[in-house]
Amino acid sequence: MFGFGSDIGIDLGTASVLVFVKGKGIVLQEPSVVAIDKNTNNILAVGEEARRMLGRTPGNIVAIRPLKDGVISDYEVTEKMLRYFIQKTTGKRIFFKPKIIVCVPSGVTEVEKRAVVDATTEAGARTAYLIEEPIAAAIGAGLDISIPNGHMIVDIGGGTCDVAVISLGGIVVSTSIKVAGDKFDEAIIRHMRKRHNIMIGERTAENMKIEIGCAYPRAKEVTMDVRGRNLVSGLPVNIKISSEEILDALEESVSSIADAVHSVLEKTPPELAADISDQGIVMTGGGALLWGLDKLISKRTGIPVYIAEDAISCVAKGTGQALDSIHLLESGANAKRGGRR
Repeated sequence: MFGFGSDIGIDLGTASVLVFVKGKGIVLQEPSVVAIDKNTNNILAVGEEARRMLGRTPGNIVAIRPLKDGVISDYEVTEKMLRYFIQKTTGKRIFFKPKIIVCVPSGVTEVEKRAVVDATTEAGARTAYLIEEPIAAAIGAGLDISIPNGHMIVDIGGGTCDVAVISLGGIVVSTSIKVAGDKFDEAIIRHMRKRHNIMIGERTAENMKIEIGCAYPRAKEVTMDVRGRNLVSGLPVNIKISSEEILDALEESVSSIADAVHSVLEKTPPELAADISDQGIVMTGGGALLWGLDKLISKRTGIPVYIAEDAISCVAKGTGQALDSIHLLESGANAKRGGRR
């Protein structure tokens, strides 16, 4: 345990929370889900334990995600969740409160930024700083963002997709759209209901996305047995679904991401666009692992696309590495300081 208040970097994601402790690396990766007893308002479980309860709880227990589309939708629950994760990584006895850097999407408002800072401070931070996701993702992917050279990052998480061109440590052009992993799941659920008259849960949709999901036609089609509830008879059914069907289901969502990349490239200064054309586009985040998404973006833009090594933890790693540059964050435009003086 890290009882002496080691500085912490947190990737506060819509789908999962990753915690980086200085000198230790990533020490925790759990779903951002909280299970609450509605009668007493007590928290029953957080993280993986709460995720297992999704769609399987009795009436008085609700398993909720306190973040939606990359921002806090339930402040109180987010604060409790953060407190739980901070205590889990630092131990119960904290001699000095840690400095904490939290990652936020590039498109968040000042009000949303303040909510994250306040929730982190209330949860036990001595001081809270913010860093924008594309910057953290680029650092975590091993790009040298301090030089006058254009890098393009496409970070696809659970709630948001951030597309940014970075040079000299700052964001030159960026956009953030609320189409990412969660929207992929929703599209699969909608498709199953519309095409097969079958209702499936979030976890089944996520498994389908991982196993047979694709954004580009596969050379060899793959299939998967899916269990759900028939909406006509109300009974459980088993059905075989192909990757081609999921390609149809996800077409609209993945096109939105390709359009966002295209629109950022259109606004990029020519010198930086030339750099990106030479070096390629780097993709990070769990959503980047959707089969063929890199191929689709490459086809649309004519630029090579690379998926970063360990794409899921790039943002958390970058946030953690930014702990060494807190002095820059205190005065920088890309992060905002909060907390009690």
